[in-house]
Amino acid sequence: MQTPNETELEERYLRELSKSFPNRYAAVTEIINLQAILNLPKGTEHFVSDVHGEYESFVQILNNCSGVIRDKVNLLFPELAPEDKDELCTLIYYPRQVLQKEAGEREGDPEWYLTLLRRLVELASYLSSKYTRSKVRKALPDEFRFVIDELMHAKEDEARTRARYHRRILDSVIDTGSAPDFIEELCTLIKRLAVDHLHVVGDIFDRGPAPDKVLDLLMRHHHLDIQWGNHDVLWMGAACGSAACCLNAVRNNVRYDNLEMLERGYGISLRRLALFADRTYSKEGASPMEKAVSVICLKLEEQLINAHPEYGMQSRLLLKNLRPESGTVRLDGRDWQLRWTDFPTLDPEHPEHLSKEEQEVVDDLVRSFKENRRLGGHVNFLCSHGSMYLRCNGNLLYHGCIPFSGDGTFARILCDGEYLSGRAYLDYCDRRVRRAWDDRRTEDLDFMWYLWCGELSPLSGRVVKTFENALLKESEIKLEPRNPYYLLYRSEEICKLILREFGLDPESGHIINGHTPVRVREGESAVRGNGKLLVIDGGFSRAYQSVTGIAGYTLIYNSHNLRLKAHRPFTSIQDAIDNRTDIISDEILVETFKKRRPVADCDDGREIARQIADLSALLDAYRKGRIRESGLQKRETL
Repeated sequence: MQTPNETELEERYLRELSKSFPNRYAAVTEIINLQAILNLPKGTEHFVSDVHGEYESFVQILNNCSGVIRDKVNLLFPELAPEDKDELCTLIYYPRQVLQKEAGEREGDPEWYLTLLRRLVELASYLSSKYTRSKVRKALPDEFRFVIDELMHAKEDEARTRARYHRRILDSVIDTGSAPDFIEELCTLIKRLAVDHLHVVGDIFDRGPAPDKVLDLLMRHHHLDIQWGNHDVLWMGAACGSAACCLNAVRNNVRYDNLEMLERGYGISLRRLALFADRTYSKEGASPMEKAVSVICLKLEEQLINAHPEYGMQSRLLLKNLRPESGTVRLDGRDWQLRWTDFPTLDPEHPEHLSKEEQEVVDDLVRSFKENRRLGGHVNFLCSHGSMYLRCNGNLLYHGCIPFSGDGTFARILCDGEYLSGRAYLDYCDRRVRRAWDDRRTEDLDFMWYLWCGELSPLSGRVVKTFENALLKESEIKLEPRNPYYLLYRSEEICKLILREFGLDPESGHIINGHTPVRVREGESAVRGNGKLLVIDGGFSRAYQSVTGIAGYTLIYNSHNLRLKAHRPFTSIQDAIDNRTDIISDEILVETFKKRRPVADCDDGREIARQIADLSALLDAYRKGRIRESGLQKRETL
């Protein structure tokens, strides 16, 4: 069969395109529309990282859009008193709860509703100015689509007939008792228009109490992407059936006292583990549950290390060094004190072997994780919306690191008989994660565990000392050596090298990184590489806030600038509603653009430019008679 040449392929493509744009007038109309879109300001991007199950703080950050809502309220309503601005912002964040709270006091007060509705309509109209009418209409709620569209595009004429018309609409909304529902839909629209796209740069799971609720919230978001973190891939591996991932996920929740999340959030029963632990271990040094799950984890990890010499983790085979009779373990030529000394299931000749009861516990937990429908839905969402990294609008997003060698070159990792580095290595890891979820092959499930804790894993990039953290008293032995990346990324040239590796402009691009908490308390900055790399993990997790000194970083990238937000600790949603408190944020301006960035400068703009080129080719084909038009009416030639 003869292969079609380039001209024939182009002709076929144009004929397919003509089905959507059947004549020159349809093509011209779309070209005009697309050209106009290119000149709109780019939408606001919102970056968050390392949420770690802190649901209430995350809800507040999403609702206030890292301060974007308050900025717009300050801009549009400078005459309002601070307490009135607080009231308006809190209403936008939590409309249903605030209206329920105000119901008795505001009942029969139409002027309050009228003032509120006008302010919300004005704010929604202002935020909609950077979008096309079509996009805004698609964002409108079905129930009030026509009414909100009319109000947002109100124009006062000389006779004020339109003004009276729109006042009558608002009066009708109030008179019919629809104001609370109408206000709630307006507030939802405002938050949707304030941020066009959300980027979650890894680590939704572990530490905090409600990662399941965070994922439920993300699944309802209108436009987002996720870059997997090591804690995410651990839970993804657990849902796929990796025993080592399952037990490490359980151990993390035991360690951070989040067992309720496992049992109530996902319905994963720990009964068999708890009964085994209570029968087998004493309460000396640690809880029986912690002892049981830690020992099983260490045994499973040693099994994987023995099965995969290519992981290069033989130095982590440490169970053989235990000396329970003396309460010590021999490491690095020194004896270290154990937290506890009862290891009744440990076979000194084969320390990695599970006892019969331990194997039953493992089988029970693996089955619970694999068959859990809610967790499966969450992991399916993570796979469909997530990746190892993302190139977006000239920036590079990833959670952990790009593994380096000490000499400042990309580390070369042996992957299925081939050495890979840089972008090729991350692409390989991405394929393995997806294959693990699709096929559940043992070697891929094992690799999910390696991605969680491997020194050359791009999601970890450090020697994870599970053994030392679980069993030893002294803190100095628990320090985890990190990949050279975490020193090298302070260099602007290294950051530019990474950007070039991923096909991005090193002069204008930035790297958005999570994973390593920024120790603001010790004077550490989130800005690295002379502004080329931004670390946005500053302690979302309450467990780290005493170390970092703040409650997390987020990043805002709009048409005017790129700015970091350093957040102070959040109290609770109830406190925000009752006392109109908000997350207080300090701003770090990273870059201000010389001119406002339009859609044309973004990834969407480049795609639109390609569409315009295709439509122009189709228009030319119509004019030259190469493709027949349909649906034509008599009109002047274009």
